[in-house]
Amino acid sequence: MAAMGRTAGKKTRVQRSEEVRDALFQAAAEVVGEYGYIDASITRITQRANLAQGTFYNYFASRQEIFDELLPVLGAKMLAHIRQQASGARTFLEKEEQSFRAFFSFLKRMPYFLRILNEAEIFAPKAHRQHFHNITGGYMRFLRNARKNGEIANLGDEALEPLVYMLIATRGYLALRYTDENGVVNLPEEAVRMYLQLLAKGLLSREPPVSAGSGPLG
Repeated sequence: MAAMGRTAGKKTRVQRSEEVRDALFQAAAEVVGEYGYIDASITRITQRANLAQGTFYNYFASRQEIFDELLPVLGAKMLAHIRQQASGARTFLEKEEQSFRAFFSFLKRMPYFLRILNEAEIFAPKAHRQHFHNITGGYMRFLRNARKNGEIANLGDEALEPLVYMLIATRGYLALRYTDENGVVNLPEEAVRMYLQLLAKGLLSREPPVSAGSGPLG
């Protein structure tokens, strides 16, 4: 029976491999967050993960390869965190509020995320494109479902797509504004209130508000 207990608790080769891979991603995230992509060497990553440098090459062919996967992996964790935090919301606005707050609570948990995201456009463009494909795709599905349920204005997909980018940009720039030099996020309640007010007065109405003198920008 004791032997069976030891066998049952023993991790499989696949489980151990996944743990090492996760450790390398976590270490890479911390190192890139601290030093930037340029100075995030394999040596620093493996030292942070407390692994032999040779172990790295069992999982990634190069430093660029882990960079090309890092942001999408972190983005998936962010989306999972947001879904979990907003799981109890019922209405569109409740889901938006909980998702909005969850994004910033994720940044508190992973303060290095913003630097990884912002530098990826230059140093890991493949990862940057994949991340935004994942994020915008999920947001589009959410808005389409809200439209189908009559929770938001009956906007076509040609309007929903730029709207998705506007909402994502809002979160991103607020994060830049309310994150200090030490990576500490302090989002004021007034920012949350204004965000929800914009949605309530714009998206929930039958027609988006248009001023009499509206026209091309510039």
